[in-house]
Amino acid sequence: MGRNNEKNIQAHNDKLHKAQDKAKAKKAARILLRKAILKKYTESNILIQPKKE
Repeated sequence: MGRNNEKNIQAHNDKLHKAQDKAKAKKAARILLRKAILKKYTESNILIQPKKE
C-alpha cells in the first residue's frame, strides 16, 4: 500500500485549499482597507484645497 492513497490525497488537498482561501481573503481585506484609506484621504484633500475661481 503506497502513501498516495485517497485519504492522504484528500487531506493534502483540503489543507492546500484552506491555505489558498485564507490568502485570498487576506488579499481582499487589504484591497478593501486600501480603498477606505484612499477614499478618506481624497475626501480630506478635497476639503482642504482652496476653491479655484
